[in-house]
Amino acid sequence: MRKFSKGRNKKPEFDQKLVDLARVSRVVAGGKRFRFRACICIGDRKGRVAMGIAKGNDVSGAIAKAVLQAKKKIINVSSIKGTIPYRIQGQYKGAKIVLMPAREGTGIIAGGAVRSVLELVGIKNISGKMLGSNNKINNVTATINMLKAIRSPQEIVTGRGKNLKEIAPYFIEKEKSLVKTVIVKKSLEKAEK
Repeated sequence: MRKFSKGRNKKPEFDQKLVDLARVSRVVAGGKRFRFRACICIGDRKGRVAMGIAKGNDVSGAIAKAVLQAKKKIINVSSIKGTIPYRIQGQYKGAKIVLMPAREGTGIIAGGAVRSVLELVGIKNISGKMLGSNNKINNVTATINMLKAIRSPQEIVTGRGKNLKEIAPYFIEKEKSLVKTVIVKKSLEKAEK
């Protein structure tokens, strides 16, 4: 009789990419203790992404710990038609990054660790630039912080977002008219006061 295995051919929930792997040491009495530090990005290519950093005695142990840590920090990213709704600039320590929306068919124009994060989020068309440090961990952290700060058109219309005048041109036509009416109403309210 044939036995069926449970969950063996099951596809994993998140794709993962190894961003950085380093051998680190600490000095103790009698010499140095070597370990491995892994930085992993995970994402489902449907708007969810996270990063984890962990150390272990071997590479596979460090990677497994980093994936577990990343699963605890999952964020959701707002996107419109495969791109971000507006230009955003961010910084984390020495890493400065600029992300800009792009037209259909452009693809991901970004390098290094930033590209890994954007692919795992599922954004298809975007242009990015790293202006500061080349440190991969800082660049990934800066990118994830920026993606976390992006607000969807619905959140902006209800007033929980960024400056409306700055980002209105990047919305799809349906949302653009909504945003314009909100800007007009807010400016009228200020004039009445």
